[in-house]
Amino acid sequence: MAADGTDARRLWIRDPLAILADGASGGVVVEGSRIAERVPAGGQPAAPVDETFDASRHVVIPGLINTHHHFFQTLTRAHPAAINKPLFPWLQALYGIWGRLTPDAFRLATRLAYTELLLSGCTTAGDHHYLFPNGLESAVDIQVEEARSLGIRAIVTRGSMSLSQDEGGLPPKALVQDDDTILADSERVLRLFHDPAPGAMVRIGLAPCSPFAVTKRLMRESAVLAERYDCPLHTHLGETRDENAFCLEAFGQRPVDYLEEVGWMTRRAWLAHGIHFNDDEVRRLGAAGVGVCHCPTSNMVLASGHCRTCELEAAGSPVGLGVDGSASNDSSNLMEGVRHALMINRLTYGAEAVTHLDALRWATEGSAACLNRNDIGRIEPGREADLALFTLDELRFSGAHDPLAALVLCGAHRADRVMVAGTWRVIDGEPVGIETGRLREEHSRLAQHLFG
Repeated sequence: MAADGTDARRLWIRDPLAILADGASGGVVVEGSRIAERVPAGGQPAAPVDETFDASRHVVIPGLINTHHHFFQTLTRAHPAAINKPLFPWLQALYGIWGRLTPDAFRLATRLAYTELLLSGCTTAGDHHYLFPNGLESAVDIQVEEARSLGIRAIVTRGSMSLSQDEGGLPPKALVQDDDTILADSERVLRLFHDPAPGAMVRIGLAPCSPFAVTKRLMRESAVLAERYDCPLHTHLGETRDENAFCLEAFGQRPVDYLEEVGWMTRRAWLAHGIHFNDDEVRRLGAAGVGVCHCPTSNMVLASGHCRTCELEAAGSPVGLGVDGSASNDSSNLMEGVRHALMINRLTYGAEAVTHLDALRWATEGSAACLNRNDIGRIEPGREADLALFTLDELRFSGAHDPLAALVLCGAHRADRVMVAGTWRVIDGEPVGIETGRLREEHSRLAQHLFG
């Protein structure tokens, strides 16, 4: 029975080549928007099904969950003003360029990022949008509209910058808003769009950008607002040594002390990057249950450092994955991010310490835990039917013996089928309802016109 009381059709995704779920070698049954049962090898569904999908060519995994991105940055990939720079000079080179962003450009950037993520097997897409130049006040509304149009599950965070260079921050005055404007709009979008119920397709988070771009008042009052509306909190923290030095100079404290002072040491919060924490800070973050989104590709591109994933998890912090902005990653491919997470963490911890299953877990269960969601991230009865199906038909997979390991080790990057809430959103490697050629042409033309 579906949530609306009507009979829901039952689909058996049958006999996959491999599946990332225990007791499901015979596949899974989807009923409505949820997984109804796992079928053991050689077994049959417990109740009749209306339709069967032959998955014998497919490796089935839970839909990947992206917990950090900046969609608007798809318009400034590999920009000559910013390449080959670390974070602070990179930001300073791009702030002025990003100020030219228009609503039409932002809509196309959002659509393209959602589409890229879907094609990589991502079913829940998180974005951290903190840029609100004049005319772009409806950015969150645009992102919600585009997510609903594409049928992707979304966590859209109302980001912000309120501490300009004039007040001792990093961004220019033209790109910041005052605290009262930010808080009023945060409450507006929470009332309009935030759905805290299980199975929600859209949730809103509050996401002041970083210690070097917002006031402490904004951090504190965002935490109060999040408690009132039962929504998550998100920010950048501990990404670079420059950020640590900024916090010490501006506030007389390290970033985790800052986080504690403003009331963010809570399971409601998850942090982007979380690289430069000492042992005591890792312990404190874990004890508080603060999540960390590991962004391996961006961390390598900007040479920001190595996230202490294993120590953070051991301390009690959920660890998820994110692609980060397309100007510091130059891609919105979360499956590629899974492979990069495996490689950089093996380099950090050793070949036996981190497996392909760990990297996949971070991108699914770990990301779901960062978002405080227990309805997605695993293939099990009662959870949402968010699934990514990959084939191993390309030359890169020839000779592979373990299909799940092959996805990561051999570099899978494009899903053949993607299901969100029980509905196919990618079929035969193409997004449903999107002409990718036209999207690329329009997006590229606008990127050159505005930012070239």
